[in-house]
Amino acid sequence: MEGELALVLGATGGIGGAVTRRLKASGWRVRAFSRRPGVAKPPEGCESITGNALNAAAVARAAEGAALIVHAVSPPGYRNWEKLVLPMLDNTIAAARSAGARIVLPGTVYNYGPDAFPLIAEEAPQHPVTRKGAIRALMEQRLHAAAEASLCKVLIVRAGDFFGPQAGNNWFSQAVIKPGKLPRRIYNPGQAGVGHQWAYLPDVAETMVQLIEKGGLADFAAYHMEGHWDEDGTGMTQTIVRVLGAPAVRVTPLPWWALRIASPFSTTLHELMELAYLWNRPVRLVNEKLRAQLGVEPHTPLELAVRTTLVAMGCLETERL
Repeated sequence: MEGELALVLGATGGIGGAVTRRLKASGWRVRAFSRRPGVAKPPEGCESITGNALNAAAVARAAEGAALIVHAVSPPGYRNWEKLVLPMLDNTIAAARSAGARIVLPGTVYNYGPDAFPLIAEEAPQHPVTRKGAIRALMEQRLHAAAEASLCKVLIVRAGDFFGPQAGNNWFSQAVIKPGKLPRRIYNPGQAGVGHQWAYLPDVAETMVQLIEKGGLADFAAYHMEGHWDEDGTGMTQTIVRVLGAPAVRVTPLPWWALRIASPFSTTLHELMELAYLWNRPVRLVNEKLRAQLGVEPHTPLELAVRTTLVAMGCLETERL
């Protein structure tokens, strides 16, 4: 699909930036739409557009001529989700309908409640138990309805907890390890013996683009990624210690009690606390459908993915790559 136009909403965020770079590598023309492009500039060669995804006219103008709209935009710091997220999505659906574009949405496990655990296929019922999960489920319901009404086509790629270069709000950089310097302590939000699923952002972007470029997708297509499955809940933190080359760095349980006390004063912490149930038992997305479509799921070795992430976070010097 070289030469076709893609609009990326939230192009300077974690997943938006990763998809933008991957699309550029395949020869797509990319319009990078973001609120503050000067803070984190999109890759060279992109058409940069400053705008607000709440402005329907601005989104529609940006989508003119686009074959693809990547909906990777969300309110900063989880603030005002219930008031902002759905209007943003409605604007994307309207723009996709006008342009004849397919919408690509990064999905999450927040849509699911314990009734879907431990192994989750694409057809599993979505019974969220948190406010954020309910909003995410409603987003997908609206996209499904839009596809059924032939307003637009949709692709959802669902993965575990994100980590990677330039990742935004995520457990890896907000709870597990502190950015900016070689850490003295690493926190594990999970429990020994309880598996957890991680997703490296460049692999998620690679999966999205491969699915789009291979073609043959249903009007409403959803796929789950395996990503990196931490079998006993200690694999990720052990890998961080190994990559840092600092065996003296302590790994301790995340102090959930402290987060609980501080959560009333922090929107981000409040949202993280709501998602604590995802760490108390194994939650694993099943990727059989994705492997049937692509053959092999894009997969960066864990040590390389962690090393690249730590360098980008300022926790590891580049000379040690």
